[in-house]
Amino acid sequence: MSNIVLVGFMGTGKTTTGQILARKLGWEFVDVDRAIEAECGMCVGDIFSTHGEAFFRDKERSMIERVTSRSGMIIATGGGAVLSDVNVRNLQQCGTVVTLEAKPDVVLQRIEKDPTPRPLLKRPDKQYAIRQLMQERAARYKIADLYIDTSSVTPGTVADRIITHVQMQQCANA
Repeated sequence: MSNIVLVGFMGTGKTTTGQILARKLGWEFVDVDRAIEAECGMCVGDIFSTHGEAFFRDKERSMIERVTSRSGMIIATGGGAVLSDVNVRNLQQCGTVVTLEAKPDVVLQRIEKDPTPRPLLKRPDKQYAIRQLMQERAARYKIADLYIDTSSVTPGTVADRIITHVQMQQCANA
């Protein structure tokens, strides 16, 4: 298998699960948002407020293009990466795509604990914003080879399920 790609809404556990997967498999881990932040020298929230969402999406497309050209990678995308058909094509062609899902109230609990600012949730009613964005993006997350609801399982359990799926896929293709 060339890569494992984690997609899904913010707060579904892509980064944490990705780090665990990388450790267990001995693969390299890249969080697309963190890589963009390192390249731009500012956090995603500041990129959005300074340069706008279109600028960020262009950086995201470019970063995804670069990381999907490699193999042996665990790639955690930002929640909106699937909004671009070019990104989706690159992600699907580079390996196994896994969509991580979680209930809106679980997402809200998780992101409230996370110090990382969420530029698309700078609204008075975050719960409403989460539900609205999830609904808008639902069809875009249907690109995966595997779907896992992370609402009530640990990231370690999620990683184990992904590894089992990938191993079964490899056996079926052998």
